[in-house]
Amino acid sequence: MQTVTAVAHRGDPYRFRENTIDSLRSALLRGADAVEFDVRLTRDGVPVLLHDATLERLWEQDRPIGSLSAAEVRGLTAGGVPTLEEALAATDGSRVMVDLPGRVERRTARRIVEVVHASGARDRAYYCAGAEAMLAVRAVDPAAEIALTWTTLAPPRPALLAAVGPRWLNYRFSLVSRDLAAHVHHGGRLLSVWTPDTRRTMRRLLDLGVDSITTNRIDTLCALRQG
Repeated sequence: MQTVTAVAHRGDPYRFRENTIDSLRSALLRGADAVEFDVRLTRDGVPVLLHDATLERLWEQDRPIGSLSAAEVRGLTAGGVPTLEEALAATDGSRVMVDLPGRVERRTARRIVEVVHASGARDRAYYCAGAEAMLAVRAVDPAAEIALTWTTLAPPRPALLAAVGPRWLNYRFSLVSRDLAAHVHHGGRLLSVWTPDTRRTMRRLLDLGVDSITTNRIDTLCALRQG
């Protein structure tokens, strides 16, 4: 079985609530090479781990994260939503894929990148999102490692690739074919995919030659990779 980077999607969400410290640590204990997590800013500019724009789905609080201070988020979630700084400390020594959901302005990207650098995680962090967000990251960190998320079969324009400079192209797994994998590799980039959760689909993707798989079932992927 070929070597593939095993990335844990929001940690280990079938065992612990996604994007929490327990979830991240569980994924690493189960063999993940990297953990992916989502980062948004609070009202006072603190990067915290949350995929949705509000706390409703995970924390039963219908409050937009951008309308709350970091202290208010701690209070509403009993400390369950970690800051980016806390997440980087909890994953010290491991790779992290920092996903930037929603609309990302340059000031948002700058604040997130600042925390990554201040935490000493510059060399183990890479960033993942669509073109707008990744252009913002590239503008504030010319050396950032980027996985450009792409959601159609039409390839990214050469001008966009030149501006973003991604190391990875990141596709939804259902879009990936042998021809697409060959095209990505021919362009000198690595191919990452999200988020297959069955053994059968993971096997198919490995056979197609993907370089990284982001999954909610990291234990399944790691077991498959071992043989």
